[in-house]
Order: sequence, then C-alpha cells, then structure tokens
Amino acid sequence: MHPAGDELVVCLAGAMTLHQELADGSARSVTIGPGEYAINPPGAWHTADVDGPATALFITAGAGTQHRPR
Repeated sequence: MHPAGDELVVCLAGAMTLHQELADGSARSVTIGPGEYAINPPGAWHTADVDGPATALFITAGAGTQHRPR
C-alpha cells in the first residue's frame, strides 16, 4: 500500500491480473497485457498474479509504503 500517490503498473510482456482492495472497502481485479497499464490508487492494498512469464514496470510513490502478508 502506497499512501503518498498512485502506482503505475505497465505490462511489458506476458499478462498479469492485479487485485486491489480500495480505501472505500470495495475490491476489483483487472487483467493487463503487453502495452496496457493499470493504476493502484493511494491507500489501495494490492497484489498481482501471473500464470506464466511476465515483465512489468512499476512506478511508485514510495514514501510510507506498507506491506502485509498475502
């Protein structure tokens, strides 16, 4: 969870499904492929699943980042 700003996730190869738990208590999942992106908003707990090889670029406002077990 990154409280300081959005996290941009760009899929460069393969595919991945991002799972988000938003600050308002709602949850959503989005699958992205090469050239597609998703945004993890501030305060959203999130994780990603891949079914095969994948490469992604993460651009993160890192200050205050928190981690929790999956």
